[in-house]
Amino acid sequence: MDIKLWENEIPYLTEGAETPNVLHTYLIPTDRPLPCVVVFAGGGYHVRAPHEAAPIAKFFNSRGLQAVTVDYRVSPNHYPAGLADAQRAVKLIRHHAAEWGIDPERVVTCGFSAGGHLAASTILYPDQSLDGHTPDAVDSENPMPNGAILCYPVISVGPEFGHIGSGLNLLGKKKYETDREAYDLQRKVTDSTPPVFLWHTSDDSCVNVKNSLVFCEALRDHQIPFELHIYPHGKHGMGLADWLPDVGGWSNLAADWVLRNIKPEMES
Repeated sequence: MDIKLWENEIPYLTEGAETPNVLHTYLIPTDRPLPCVVVFAGGGYHVRAPHEAAPIAKFFNSRGLQAVTVDYRVSPNHYPAGLADAQRAVKLIRHHAAEWGIDPERVVTCGFSAGGHLAASTILYPDQSLDGHTPDAVDSENPMPNGAILCYPVISVGPEFGHIGSGLNLLGKKKYETDREAYDLQRKVTDSTPPVFLWHTSDDSCVNVKNSLVFCEALRDHQIPFELHIYPHGKHGMGLADWLPDVGGWSNLAADWVLRNIKPEMES
């Protein structure tokens, strides 16, 4: 089922830019509310890679989890358009939780590469989805997920070890040159950041594994629970990687992590 992210005005519009405005649901029949994984495909904030969207959602369905994918805005749209779309998606899920068989206290974002930067941003940034549109019933929902799954994520957009292309697409050239350090996500972790699952390969030649390592260091410094898996080999952008016996295990590990760690407050 496809539904609109925004029913009325869409905030942070860029004239002439693509505005997909779609959330795709992957729901399984259930007699009890289930956790939900919100999937953001990667693509350097320029495109959204299809193999990191529907196949991921369908995998999580196979493990007994509800899932959605989000067609968030990419370049030439710039920050905070994509983040507003992502936060709106979390709000929509909570707004429709009873109807969709979802536990609103067990909503997890999952992102790949630049989509990992977006998924991480949802657990780090305040609500960006309120400005520029007429408030509606969805706006009363909490945009903060209960956790995040980060798959070979872009964490830094700076030149030292970050992904410069993602930063340029996210911010635009002028803002990138002046403000890029503000969007290095390891700087945004706080004592209230939700728990995180991460995986990366040590020889990723596109997004340096140091992105995951520095983020985990920040999580550790703030005593935030995390689970990290570093695999010795594997190219960037593998998605499910289900053709590889070692890396391909990440998806089951992530599903187990959600079921084991993302619990309603009364069970925590």
